[in-house]
Amino acid sequence: MIVGILKEIKHQENRVAMTPAGAEILCASGHRVLVEKGAGIASGFEDQAYAEAGADLIENPADIYAAAEMIMHVKEPQPSEYDLIREDQIVFTYFHFAAYEELTNAFIKTRGIALAYETIEDTYGRLPLLTPMSEVAGRMAVQEAARYLERSHGGRGILLGGVTGVSPATVLILGGGIVGTNAALMACGLGAKVDLLDTSLDRLRYLSSIMPKNCTPLMGSPAMIREKICEADAVICAILVPGAKAPKLITREMLGSMKPGSIIVDVAIDQGGCAETSRPTTHEDPVYEVDGILHYCVANMPGAVPMTSTMALTNATLPYVLAIANSGLLEAVREYPEMQKGLNIVRGHVTCKGVAEAFDLDYTPVEKSFYE
Repeated sequence: MIVGILKEIKHQENRVAMTPAGAEILCASGHRVLVEKGAGIASGFEDQAYAEAGADLIENPADIYAAAEMIMHVKEPQPSEYDLIREDQIVFTYFHFAAYEELTNAFIKTRGIALAYETIEDTYGRLPLLTPMSEVAGRMAVQEAARYLERSHGGRGILLGGVTGVSPATVLILGGGIVGTNAALMACGLGAKVDLLDTSLDRLRYLSSIMPKNCTPLMGSPAMIREKICEADAVICAILVPGAKAPKLITREMLGSMKPGSIIVDVAIDQGGCAETSRPTTHEDPVYEVDGILHYCVANMPGAVPMTSTMALTNATLPYVLAIANSGLLEAVREYPEMQKGLNIVRGHVTCKGVAEAFDLDYTPVEKSFYE
């Protein structure tokens, strides 16, 4: 199979879809890897490293789209790429369709095959290709919260962990999944007082058994959010509904009960965000203020640490890429059944219920889409 690795063109996205080490494994398995020149430089991987791994360096991304059977990205294709995607071409990336109606409609028209990292889900409900970036984002969320609580960055002027004789900051985390768990561990490690909300009793029991004593797992509800948000110095939104829009758990009205200079870090912004007042921001201009509350809503948080993120992403995606390249998509889905949920749009058919419901589109089961 010919696999294309493209340079990311979304604003301030520094990751690349595959490391030279991953490209070497693909080439050694008999596949051809086309890498756009400069694709890995922002992540610390030079063109020469890809060449030494056996990949072909290509100047023009259009040439990669024209030749490759599978395209690998980190973020969703940008408008300049829509017309380059071919019918039956596999595009393997983070799509987050439910947050982008224009992208959804554009991809339907390409009749390509959208395999979304974020909706591949195993039999235990785990999201193996979202997990590494969720780990990064969860840990980064606490770093950013700590930074923007500093007065010099517009915050309350409070140290997350406090000092002897002075109370630490209080961090409220909505969601006890991968993002929330990593955020809680990071915040606890810095000495903060952490309230971690989730709606699953089984998950709360597990969190109670692994979390440090300065973390309190609590049953989430609108009433609990209203009670705890007024105590919080930092709120981290870590809710994910795979393939669908994030629920709006923080209303504009709730901001009035929060401490002036506190911060909301909305990690769910890729899926529309958990706060009514959230809107996407960039690493260049990451925060804005609403009613005295700072909002950090960077849609590609792991892009700030691209070397770590790219290595973690390649570790997770490579088995699936190899399966597709070695056996073809249909056989790979049989080998890895979890990939079926990753198929969001196939040959013009929306095959992910969450995406169909987000925009009131017709839903087609994956099996049917391959034979129409």
